Order: sequence, then structure tokens, then C-alpha cells
Amino acid sequence: MKKRIGVIMGGFTPERHISLESGRNVYSKLIASVKYDPLPLFLSGSMQAHRIFTLPTFLLLKDNADDIHDFLLHPAKFRELEALLTPIRAEALGITKVYAKGAIFKPEELTYQALKERIDFIFIALHGRPGEDGTLQMILEQYDIPYNGSGIETTALTIDKYATNQFLIQKGFYAAKQLIITQKKWNHNQIACIDAIEKNFSYPMIAKPVDDGCSTGVTKINNRSMLIAYASASFQIQQKNPCDVVQTIGLQEKSSMVPQERFLLEDFIKKDTAVLHFLETTTGLLTHIGDNGETIYEVFEPSEVLAADSILSLAEKFLAGAGHNITPARFHADAKTSVTISQMVRAQLAKVAQVLNVQGYARIDAFVKIYPHQKVEIWVIEINALPAMTPATCIFHQCALNGYTPFDFIDAIIQYGFKKTHFTTSSPSGILDKCIKKNY
Repeated sequence: MKKRIGVIMGGFTPERHISLESGRNVYSKLIASVKYDPLPLFLSGSMQAHRIFTLPTFLLLKDNADDIHDFLLHPAKFRELEALLTPIRAEALGITKVYAKGAIFKPEELTYQALKERIDFIFIALHGRPGEDGTLQMILEQYDIPYNGSGIETTALTIDKYATNQFLIQKGFYAAKQLIITQKKWNHNQIACIDAIEKNFSYPMIAKPVDDGCSTGVTKINNRSMLIAYASASFQIQQKNPCDVVQTIGLQEKSSMVPQERFLLEDFIKKDTAVLHFLETTTGLLTHIGDNGETIYEVFEPSEVLAADSILSLAEKFLAGAGHNITPARFHADAKTSVTISQMVRAQLAKVAQVLNVQGYARIDAFVKIYPHQKVEIWVIEINALPAMTPATCIFHQCALNGYTPFDFIDAIIQYGFKKTHFTTSSPSGILDKCIKKNY
């Protein structure tokens, strides 16, 4: 019998549109197989009250997650559409009953208990909260539903960019110096806050949300005016002209800034004078279970990422034609030396994944500094515990070099998800415990 796979997409974060692309791509690969029977699902509602709907094909094909969200929450719109579609479906019944068996024509809202009765496995294609922070993982484990990716504790840690980097620094890895700016301190004494920042950091610096998805609201801060504008946008401080704030920061869309009570500042990592070569990379990985239940890390060839600006946008990372990456990364002009450096980088990234107890698959973004005599430093930017699975994302280019078709890669992720429930895996400690308490 085919395994029933629920592919859940959408959500509430700025990355919901990328999530839709990921979920649709995963669903299309599974529906074409003889191995799986996928069910497209859309997460709506709110962080406090999840609402899960089955997705009819006409909604699954929509490009805008907001349109789907709006349609699902307003049944009157569906009733109007049904009046038009019912006679058309009747005429096409001879075709659809042969070639579209099991097609969904109307959305159905499901509880988690109902979902458990409908599927054998959940493929989480969400980005950001609640899919990448341990929330959904905790719910699925309560209902004994297997899922893809890392478990509760690891996702609770990796969603937090500050906690993750502090954890890695404690373990001896390289990561940028960081500082959390809270709304309370900013509002209490803005001048003192700015003075403290400028004492510890020099321009340019990087500002980003502490615990949101990758590239969301990430900005290069070049001067004090940009810093003030970023804080104003983050803390939703009233401005005479909000558009001026967004323009000052240089964001393409106002919607990419979400209200928050704190944000993160980081050192701007750049090429040192002693560095021969400096590049930004993104590297996917896949995990396997050994004979004794140990986790084996298969780290793919890193991709070199090129941004139109200093910060990669969501579109550049995940949408076709929007950005550029080179796989394998160009670590050295000499091919043999480049291979040697790639092996060193991948070995170090495997250690990063291991100390974080990454499971299933992931993507690690990092800067690579190459010094004379092939000395290599890897500076971790962030860990994506549930990386995007859009058709254009470079993780599919990377896995192809290891012999995986897109379906093979997705299949391996699912198979690991089924198997990992039979093994007890250790998890990182210390900072992780604080993350669990904070988020749950």
C-alpha cells in the first residue's frame, strides 16, 4: 500500500509564499510516484490556534499564499465558485474519475486528531514558526505522527540565531559577535542604546530578527540613520512617513519587516588582509541511520552564493531566475586544491550538524575564509533546519552531484523520518534547555 503523506505548507510568516512553492514542489514529486499518496495541506489561523485545511487543486495552483489563506477563511467565496464549477465537473466526470482519482474539489478543515487518521507521515514544508521552532514537532509527537527533519529540541535552538551562534562559539566554532537590542532598552534611552552599540560594533553591521526564517528582515546597516530606521521599523515606532523608514533601510518590501520586541546585531564578516579567498556558501546535507542507530551525515558539495546586494533576498535564494549560485563552490583556481578545500569545509560542517543534533536534512549558510597553506575557517551564518524545497533551490543541484534525483532526495528525507522514530537520539544541552523554556 502507498504511504499517505500529508504535505503541510503556508503558515503565518513572511516566508509563507516560499513555503507554498516548497510544498507544491514536494507534493508534485510525490503524486507522480508509485510509492506515496500525498495530501496537500495548508496551515492557516494563528500561532495560538492552528487551522489546517486540505487544499483543492485550484487553490494549490495559486501563487499567492495570502489569496489561499483568505479563500479558506471565507467560505462564502467558495460557495460562489461552487455554483460555477459544479456543472463543469459533471460534464468532465468521465475524464476525472479515470485520470483524477482522489482529486480534492473542496477544502476540508481537519483537527490534528483527524489528520492522524488520514495520513501516515507529515512532510513539513513550512518556513519559520511554527514549523521550524519545535512547535509543530511537539504537536506531531503528541499525536504520534512521524515527520521530516530535526526534533523538538534542535529546531527550538536553531530558530534562535543568537542562541545557536552562542552555542556554536562555546563548542569552538567561528561565528559573528552578536548583541540583542530590546524594545524596552531602546525606548528607555535611545541615545545610550546607540552609544553602547557603536562602542561594541563598527559600521557596517548586520541587523536581523532573532528568531525568524532566513533572509527575512536581514539588513546591512551602514550608518546611524539606518540603525534608527531599522529599530523604528522593528519596534513599529510611529513615523511621520513610514515609507521613508523602509526606503532608508533599503528594504524592497515593507512586508518583509515584522513587528518584534527585539532584534539582533552582528559583526559584518568580511575578508581580512591575510585571507587569500573569501566567499559565502550554502551547503545542504542529508542524514542516514547506521547499523547501531548512529547518525551518519552526508554533506553535499557547497554552493557559492552571489547576491545582487550584500544580503541575499528570499527570492534570490529560492525562486527561479531571481539569484545566482555556483555549484560546486569555487574554493580555488586549481581544481585539485579546490576539491581538498571542499572536503575540509564539508568535514567541518558535518561537525556543526553533529553538535546541534541535526536530523533528516538541513542547510548551513556560512562564510569561508581561505588563508595561505590551505588554512580554512568556516564562519557559520545560520542553520536552516527545514530548508526550502522550491524547484530552484540549490540543495537540489547539490544532491544531484551525489546521484539523487529530486524525488530520491525527498524519498530519503521521508524514509529517515519514518526510521528515526525507532531510535533515541541525544540532543545538545545547556543553551538548548533555556530555549525550550523560553519558547514553550
